[in-house]
Amino acid sequence: MAHPAPTREDAPAAPQAAGRTRYADDIYTGAQEQVALPRGGRVDARDLDKIAEELRDVGLSESHRLQKAVEIAVLHMLQWDHQPTQRSRNWALSIAGHRERARIQMRRSPGLRSSLDEIRQDAFRLGRLGAVRQMKRSPKTLPAECPYSWDEILNRPFAFDVDR
Repeated sequence: MAHPAPTREDAPAAPQAAGRTRYADDIYTGAQEQVALPRGGRVDARDLDKIAEELRDVGLSESHRLQKAVEIAVLHMLQWDHQPTQRSRNWALSIAGHRERARIQMRRSPGLRSSLDEIRQDAFRLGRLGAVRQMKRSPKTLPAECPYSWDEILNRPFAFDVDR
């Protein structure tokens, strides 16, 4: 049985310098303190490890934001395609809004382009599960692999589509 990757909370508590926040207690304040260290010329090995961890987490967060936007767009695209009698302006507006979030995220973090296929596949699997739940159907009634290209996810027209 695979064990989940350790999290910050699982790690043994490192000795804290006077006046510093423990990450497990307040991630935001701990990150802000780490940002201030190099600016103040005060960095030791423990600080460098924390700074590297924060930078890695920022990259993961950017990827997750893009994945989540695509997940919701794909969820509503699946509903649109597989429940044509229930199509609505709300679905079209949700797709349009999440497409815009995806475009913004790709513009702000162009380095994500190297992971687009993986992000699309992960977003599809999660969007498909959401569609199965919302549509109250068997997963077998929906495609097992993502039927949408990036171009379709970002640009396919919908009857109720809004202007960009």
